[in-house]
Amino acid sequence: MANLYDTAQSAGVRSLETNKVLRNTYALLAVTLLFSALTAGISMAIGIPFGAALVMNIVALGLLWFVLPRTAHSSSGVFVVFAFTGLLGAGLGPMLNAYVSYHGGGIVFQALAGTAIVFFTLSGYVLTTRKDFSFMGGFLMVGLVTVLLFAIGAMVAGFFGVDVSMVSLAISGAIVLLMSGFILYDTSRIIHGGETNYLFATASLYLNILNLFTSLLHLLGAFSGDD
Repeated sequence: MANLYDTAQSAGVRSLETNKVLRNTYALLAVTLLFSALTAGISMAIGIPFGAALVMNIVALGLLWFVLPRTAHSSSGVFVVFAFTGLLGAGLGPMLNAYVSYHGGGIVFQALAGTAIVFFTLSGYVLTTRKDFSFMGGFLMVGLVTVLLFAIGAMVAGFFGVDVSMVSLAISGAIVLLMSGFILYDTSRIIHGGETNYLFATASLYLNILNLFTSLLHLLGAFSGDD
């Protein structure tokens, strides 16, 4: 009887901890997305060049890989996440300006709307059904590595003057599918206790959303007939 009580009590504690991680993750994700949108707007307004944007992206990835793991269990980790998302947001400035100049601002809002629909639909599905998508981890990592290799190959080919526009579109489509899968996977990990740190969870979901948005923007730009 005591064992049953201890088991039930332990399950209740785990449930409370999981709900806390989930609440903190979505709260921080919402704030960092707004902050990222602010830095992107500032970047567009002042006309940050592509070179500066590249440096910002590199610094942001450095924060994610080397600084966040050391600060994720302290209050300073929150500032690292804000710096990471703010830099990536600012790094979007030149790309967004290019799309706006060619296609108008409507295409950016279409990409944002599409990203929001995909994210809320998929995360809502996981939260409602409580399904475990941990089995997708291996497939998603293999897919991600494959897409990265194709992207590097396309960049090298493009440098030598090869037309890689169709390959680029295929890569963007693959990224949309991959990020959709990662949203299912990462949300599932949170609710099933696979991810217990809300800072890591926020960074993962943020990257999913960012890559989904940029890939949708590329696809929309291509299919608009002007890309």
